Amino acid sequence: MLKGKTVGLRAIEESDLPQLLAWRNQTEYRQYFREFHELSSTNQRSWYESRVLRDPNTIMFAIVRLSDAKLLGACGLCYIDWVNRHADFSIYIGEGGVYIDDTYAIEAAELMMAYGRDELGLHRYWSEIYDIDEKKKIMFNRLGFTLEGRQKDSHWTHGGWHDSLYYGFVNNN
Repeated sequence: MLKGKTVGLRAIEESDLPQLLAWRNQTEYRQYFREFHELSSTNQRSWYESRVLRDPNTIMFAIVRLSDAKLLGACGLCYIDWVNRHADFSIYIGEGGVYIDDTYAIEAAELMMAYGRDELGLHRYWSEIYDIDEKKKIMFNRLGFTLEGRQKDSHWTHGGWHDSLYYGFVNNN
């Protein structure tokens, strides 16, 4: 387990799947995810078996509170390009309906970034979010990510088109 002051990152367990599925299927969260439709338990199990357990280019973590080991959310490095040493950066807090907060999400993100840099040798992280995702914009700015690009009208939600925003972070050490 990777440990910070208040959160830890551990392997996602099969017993986490029902709670992660419930969070992923919340309408207020789903608007920010690539999967726009409700996921079934079969979808969740398929993701777990094919990506979490078997895909060498995906490293997913459960975010847990250290004081009581309570599951708080999930984060991961996906689409890892081992040659060019970069990965897609993914994170959310499901517990309490916060999605992204100033405590757990930031600390989990910093732990994951340090792990990617120090243990995996990653040089760069990137993330695609939608322009309606104000909380992740704030989080990425706080973490030192920069807005690198915009794709117009790529995401349909709330009765209209929204842009994809591409954020990046380069490890300069």
